[in-house]
Amino acid sequence: MSRIGKYPVPVPSGVTVAVVGRTLTAKGKLGELSLDLSDEIDAEVADSKVTVTPRSQSKQARTMWGTTRALVNNMVHGVSQGFTRKLEINGVGYRASIQGSEVVLQLGYSHDIRYPIPKGITIVAEKPTLLAISGSDRQRIGQIASEIRAFRGPEPYKGKGVKYEEEVINRKEGKKK
Repeated sequence: MSRIGKYPVPVPSGVTVAVVGRTLTAKGKLGELSLDLSDEIDAEVADSKVTVTPRSQSKQARTMWGTTRALVNNMVHGVSQGFTRKLEINGVGYRASIQGSEVVLQLGYSHDIRYPIPKGITIVAEKPTLLAISGSDRQRIGQIASEIRAFRGPEPYKGKGVKYEEEVINRKEGKKK
């Protein structure tokens, strides 16, 4: 039985949540997000709380119960406060800058890498070696951060590359003579 699914999702002031048919929609100061509910799950909004319940006790319904509750919580948090993911760039000559609607990355290749900034997402180069990706949709922010990190992932010998700010790279010792 789901432990996380039991708890209702509190809806802060300034956020409206509505269930129309099988679609749950959350609107807030940072935008609007929607979620198509599984056939195994019901959701209802009452007393500024969203309650998610399974329709049956099947394994699939119980699995989707906690997942749906977590997705609804991320939606409500996203439209009210938003999410931020930071990327750190390590290496001599490695840097990033914002030019118009693109992120320009210099990661040791013979060419610059240009990454277009999607709509609804804000990318800020706080320093030439620190990118902050923010927006209301947690999944999209994580996906964009992952795509930028994949251009030059961190390597264990010198620690060069793009890594998440909170990520710890296990360093290896180089070869011995």
